[in-house]
Amino acid sequence: MNIDLEFIVSQLVRIATTPSPVGYTALVIEYLQGEFDKLGLSTRLLNKGGLLATLPGKSDTEHRLLSAHVDTLGGMIQQIKGNGRLKFAKVGGYTMNSVEGEHCTVITAKGAKFTGTILTTKQSVHVYGPDAGKQERSDDNMEIRLDAVVKTKDDVIKLGIGVGDYVSLDPRTTVTDSGFVKSRHLDDKASVAVLLGVAKYFADNKLIPARTTHFFVTNFEETGHGASVGTPLQTTEFLAVDMGCIGEGLSCTEYDVSICAKDSSGPYDYALRQQLVALAEQHELPYAVDIYPFYGSDAGAALRAGADVRTALIGPGVDASHAHERTHKSALEATAKLCVAYLLTE
Repeated sequence: MNIDLEFIVSQLVRIATTPSPVGYTALVIEYLQGEFDKLGLSTRLLNKGGLLATLPGKSDTEHRLLSAHVDTLGGMIQQIKGNGRLKFAKVGGYTMNSVEGEHCTVITAKGAKFTGTILTTKQSVHVYGPDAGKQERSDDNMEIRLDAVVKTKDDVIKLGIGVGDYVSLDPRTTVTDSGFVKSRHLDDKASVAVLLGVAKYFADNKLIPARTTHFFVTNFEETGHGASVGTPLQTTEFLAVDMGCIGEGLSCTEYDVSICAKDSSGPYDYALRQQLVALAEQHELPYAVDIYPFYGSDAGAALRAGADVRTALIGPGVDASHAHERTHKSALEATAKLCVAYLLTE
């Protein structure tokens, strides 16, 4: 199975460096629609902003769906302070210590962009001494320092910055010679790139999947309702392609495709999970089966919305999730190959 891994990695870099915090995804969705169109799939935009790309199969009675989400963590301006600093509200779930010192971009309602840095309100040890390290990294103690000459609230307002403007975190995307991809937003742009690679494999090899297949790129997963609408009625199997977690008590690594048995929503379909395990073993793919108690996926959102589907969850192992993440090309390749093997199975 000859997966175009360099295509996947190049797409990942392109997608990761396109700002798309939850609610601000139109530009990256437009790009992805164009890429799926180039590969010969029929595409459709949902009213909520997600994207469906469809590949006809040998059977058109029971469809399969593979989802990945392109929305990311970010922020939104909550308050302009009197000294020109900006208080921001989190978009998506992450710890404030994971963004301390991060470069960011404020995107105004008119599309203007201003760079800045996320800092604590007591950042300097020369001024605050030990308190600089002891201060809680909380919503109330973090702020954005703009890279603009602003000294007052009015100075900021004159730039066109206002409450509700989006904050995009700098992904700092890097591909190393040793095969690692380190970047913010690998959750879940790594899997979006994998879906493009899977679609390219079918196009390049002129293959037809066993069943009509939908690639569903959602745009509100980080706030819990990404796939609550949009699953075609003929769909009977829903495979969420999201990241695999790495940490204490888990067996997944940055080189594996993760197969999740259960997350915060409950168990995934047992028979479908076992099928994926069997395919991973048949194709000698590095994989791990884990349980993620603090995790939810688009498959859960679809089930809660009433979709009558069997669900499973796989994805490349990603270290330091919801912080500055890292995975390896091995995990991307294994995830893509497992998707292809699954789609070719009757």
